[in-house]
Amino acid sequence: MKYLAAYLLLNAAGSAPNAENVKAVLSSVGIEIEDDKVSSLLSALEGKSVEELVAEGNEKLSAVPAAAPASGASGAAASSEAAAEEKEEEEEEESDADMGFGLFD
Repeated sequence: MKYLAAYLLLNAAGSAPNAENVKAVLSSVGIEIEDDKVSSLLSALEGKSVEELVAEGNEKLSAVPAAAPASGASGAAASSEAAAEEKEEEEEEESDADMGFGLFD
């Protein structure tokens, strides 16, 4: 992913995204570079424009279901209930901690 990000940054900046430029971007932020990954990325993207890549990605994402599974929804409801209970307990503790006096009373 970081190699693709460097490629896209170079493209957005108007610079030619070649192996040396991708390596320069990655090394500028302290990322250890694997030459084989750089070369495989460039060979996979050879002859393609960024617009084509985005269109391909959108097609692939359209096949992904958008709705969360039912078990995930019940788990989210349970965690929100637990968070609400925890917040109530914290509010009670805070009110006890100031002994009924506010900061500006």
